[in-house]
Amino acid sequence: MGDPFRFDLIPPGTGVLCALSGGADSMYLLCRLLEGREQYGWTIQAAHLNHGLRPSAVRDEEFVRDWCAGRGVPLSVGHADAAAFAAREGLSIEEGARTLRYAFLEGAAEREGLSLIATGHHAGDNAETVLMNLIRGCGLHGLTGIPERRGNLVRPMLAVTRREIEDYLEEHSVPHVEDETNADPAFTRNRVRLQLLPLLEELNPRAAEHICAAAARLREDEEELSRQAARISGKGLEVPGGLAVNVDDLRQAPRPIALRSCGQLLERAGLGGEAVHREGMLALALGEDPSAQIDVPEGSVRRQYGLLVLSPLPQRSPPEETALTEGELCWGSWRITCAPALCPGKAYVSPGEFYLRPGTYTVRPRREGDVITLGKRPPKTVKKLMIEGRVPACRRGLVPVLDASGRAAALGGFGPGREFLAQPGEAALHIILRAEENEHDPSRH
Repeated sequence: MGDPFRFDLIPPGTGVLCALSGGADSMYLLCRLLEGREQYGWTIQAAHLNHGLRPSAVRDEEFVRDWCAGRGVPLSVGHADAAAFAAREGLSIEEGARTLRYAFLEGAAEREGLSLIATGHHAGDNAETVLMNLIRGCGLHGLTGIPERRGNLVRPMLAVTRREIEDYLEEHSVPHVEDETNADPAFTRNRVRLQLLPLLEELNPRAAEHICAAAARLREDEEELSRQAARISGKGLEVPGGLAVNVDDLRQAPRPIALRSCGQLLERAGLGGEAVHREGMLALALGEDPSAQIDVPEGSVRRQYGLLVLSPLPQRSPPEETALTEGELCWGSWRITCAPALCPGKAYVSPGEFYLRPGTYTVRPRREGDVITLGKRPPKTVKKLMIEGRVPACRRGLVPVLDASGRAAALGGFGPGREFLAQPGEAALHIILRAEENEHDPSRH
């Protein structure tokens, strides 16, 4: 049997950030990435976020610091109050910690100029995800498990079993720390891991492996159905005030294809939508009422005889340009906090928190031609960033730009321009920039 670790997911010469908790999975991941560094010329760094949720988190941080220092692995460490964040955002602690963790990893990768982030999800995690989705209720997509790659995230361990991880660590004398909350039955995933999956493995010792294999086959089916659906959604034409598609294209398609087409059309139009909205949209196409309409997040879908027209909500007028002063500023649905400070070791914390050079700044909507340089990426127009970040067109004028003498110094939800960041140890403006609930902030996804 070959090596289940997917070295081929990462091209030669790539810069990779390893998400390192100090647990068995992440220590295995880092060790295998270091093997790949020797073989494929990868640049490997690690990142550890202390969520502040338990006393042993300090021990974990010290462990990864010592281990990385002893092997010359550059390490970024961050600190957060996940419990306070989750309470403020109305999330479970698990969701809050996950949101903070991925924001931290994205920020660290951007700051260090690394193109990929690797996480230690393994075969057991994949099987657990499929089971949890099945229990909660899902369609075919929910049964496809954890993707090996999504954007700049790679998961090269999805075929590696827990036993293979443990055997590797023992064989190579690699230490790790244990998170005691992994045994807490209050968390649904822990119950699936500790109770449900072991029961299934009593029935078949290869249950997790078989679940993962089924998920991989279902992913192929889902991708093919989505490709077929794209042939219909691609026929949608831009019309004044929205996007239109011929109802006959949806009527003639098999139901699974038509529903996926509805979802793709909603996305193309910059509208939100869950299963109930896709079902409602298809019902409009199949129905006989030539002027029926449904509301969907961010807009509406209406029948116009032989067409379905998807219309975003009327664009709200953006707030006026406002001077950025010390204290808290409400600009539309965004809160911007500005306070004089000394810049810490790193001026970039996250897309929503950073330290700018002292100066005069205003807050304004985007302008045609705005350009910003995020991290070590090449300069890019604000418009293109918003398109890539899936900010609906009707909301792009509502995302704040911090302006410095006519130049975009920072963009809400995306972060600061590199040349405007303060220098460590020098005077700075500490900026915290957050969208209120229901406002589009790409850093929260």
